[in-house]
Amino acid sequence: MGNSKLYKGSLNTIILKLLDEQGKMYGYEITQKVKALTKGELNITEGALYPALHKLEAEGLLDVEVAKVDNRLRKYYKLTELGEKETVNRLADLEEFIRSMQNLVNPDWNIT
Repeated sequence: MGNSKLYKGSLNTIILKLLDEQGKMYGYEITQKVKALTKGELNITEGALYPALHKLEAEGLLDVEVAKVDNRLRKYYKLTELGEKETVNRLADLEEFIRSMQNLVNPDWNIT
């Protein structure tokens, strides 16, 4: 999929889903995991990722841990309790959106 704009509205949900699965991750790790899972189709830039992480943190959905790794400070992000609940809600919303889009694009092929 050459159009990353389609992913843009789902970036926060993608981040929440990864953190739900992985426990805690740092920024670069998130970008590489997304790249691997999408077989290189989606490359999240720092310019998109870090504002999204900061917004999720400000909303109370993420906690940040700072750890020293190889003489550098690294920020790890993990879900708060509220973040865990919100992940479930946002994934349900995304799944419904995908079903709706599929019905629009190919009405003869219904996802149940």
